[in-house]
Amino acid sequence: MLLKSMPLVSALALMGPAHADAVDALRDFAKDVRSARAEFTQTVTSPDGKRKKTSSGSFEFQRPNQFRFVYNKPFEQLIVGDGKKVWMYDPDLQQASSRKLDQALGASPAALLAGANIERDFELKALPDAQGYSWVQAVPRQADAVVQNLRIGFKGRDLAAIELLDGFGQRSLIQFNALVPNASVAPDRFRFVAPPGADVIDSP
Repeated sequence: MLLKSMPLVSALALMGPAHADAVDALRDFAKDVRSARAEFTQTVTSPDGKRKKTSSGSFEFQRPNQFRFVYNKPFEQLIVGDGKKVWMYDPDLQQASSRKLDQALGASPAALLAGANIERDFELKALPDAQGYSWVQAVPRQADAVVQNLRIGFKGRDLAAIELLDGFGQRSLIQFNALVPNASVAPDRFRFVAPPGADVIDSP
């Protein structure tokens, strides 16, 4: 998923309560928000920090383990988790593929957003405020070779961002807006049906 001086004692006095609030905000989100929809912007930065790629789209989720990410710009892509498998569809290639849910999720943002039990899967740790967010680090309890570091950013009690650092040193920042917690989401939003003529690679 960059941590950008006043005397140390003063800094700790000011930041301690905010840190606790950020961890509590994540716990409350995991406990109280059973579904949601939002728009997002994702910025991927190269390991040297010199190159950036930006994409945008929308997402929906419903616990446990159902989600739908739609990338609209600059290229279309669809990712659907139906509770058992994760489907990825590329309209340009007309190709769809699937992986078992437990193999695909790992320490991904989808696991944080739609997972059944966040504190079973992640160890939570408060971090200093930065970039306008109050941050919580989520360390996967099982080793994950894909994700090195994962952080969740809040503005007050509102989920605002997720940032991850992957195994290749790339940093991805997903920023959310227009988030509607406990939104009513139709069940068929989490079912993937391949378009006619699409090449489908379905893992058993």
